[in-house]
Amino acid sequence: MELTKSEMQIMDVLWGSQEPLSRSDLLEHSENKTWKDSSVHILLNGLLAKGAIYEAGFVKRSKTYGRTFAPAMTREEYFATTIFSHTHKPEIVGLMEALLKREDITPEQMAAIKKLVAEK
Repeated sequence: MELTKSEMQIMDVLWGSQEPLSRSDLLEHSENKTWKDSSVHILLNGLLAKGAIYEAGFVKRSKTYGRTFAPAMTREEYFATTIFSHTHKPEIVGLMEALLKREDITPEQMAAIKKLVAEK
């Protein structure tokens, strides 16, 4: 699954939220968006069709009810999926080696990675 720039902006808002958001909540929390407010329904329906989000329920706004949406996967799960969805898939050991060479990995993150590998 590959998301467009506009879809990623919506996902960033959803990933940053602790609860499902309605259309109006998304518009309120979307700061540097590149899409028009009137496009939010199209973007949400596209994300639903791709399985990136799901309908989490309904919320009452004035006299009407609106759907709320939540991410179907974490940011990390999305990026892990996209890495291996390309035709030229990376070799997993080489990918992990490249990631571990990054200078911004903290000792705490390294310990967590070691724990995950040991548990696997």
